[in-house]
Amino acid sequence: MKIALIGYGKMGHEIEKIALDRGHEIVCTIDLNEEYKFDSPEFKSSDVAIEFTSPASALNNYRRAFAANVPVVSGTTGWLEHLDEVKEECEKNGKTFFYASNFSLGVNIFFALNNYLAKVMNRFAEYDVRMEEIHHIHKLDAPSGTAITLAESILVNIDRKENWVLDEAHSDNELEIKAIREGEVPGTHSIIYESEADSIRITHEAKNRKGFALGAVLAAEFVQGKKGFLGMRDMLGDL
Repeated sequence: MKIALIGYGKMGHEIEKIALDRGHEIVCTIDLNEEYKFDSPEFKSSDVAIEFTSPASALNNYRRAFAANVPVVSGTTGWLEHLDEVKEECEKNGKTFFYASNFSLGVNIFFALNNYLAKVMNRFAEYDVRMEEIHHIHKLDAPSGTAITLAESILVNIDRKENWVLDEAHSDNELEIKAIREGEVPGTHSIIYESEADSIRITHEAKNRKGFALGAVLAAEFVQGKKGFLGMRDMLGDL
């Protein structure tokens, strides 16, 4: 499979290593100030583009890839106000787009665990719930896309919480998310339920970027021959 990498920082290099180990070919890399490469024969020849960049550039990257008829796998977060536009492009014009707020298999198991625990804890109003997430100082969005996915699952399942707030004084019906940016932490997410008697905490801690990179390459393999807007549930099924 011929792969183009949009974003060639630490994550892009990790994806490159795994893709090469799995027998794929990197035919094009596009980094900052290299948008001209979207028009190159190398990019247009790729079977898929894997995109990890910034919220500000993500949507334009998708548009450029779609114009070249290249399917996109993206792990960039912080751009979801444009989600309907991307979905419409897939539905109306037959484009292929795979999005995940987190490609790690472990995190997607954590998503399922969080969903189950929230359903259980909905019955026990004496427990308040809050979230904490820690990422490296280079991450531009806060809270992270992973934290938002976790929060949305809690809000769907716990009737006493109506919305989430970031690092703010909050009322009883609001879910607090504390976002910390420090060092080179790949990503740590915790859900804490606390009562006067005890507390329950579940945590996922990424050790490095390998899990994210492998998931992105697996998604690139998965989209071959497929059309539409896809995600981890399509690839992994209901966990």
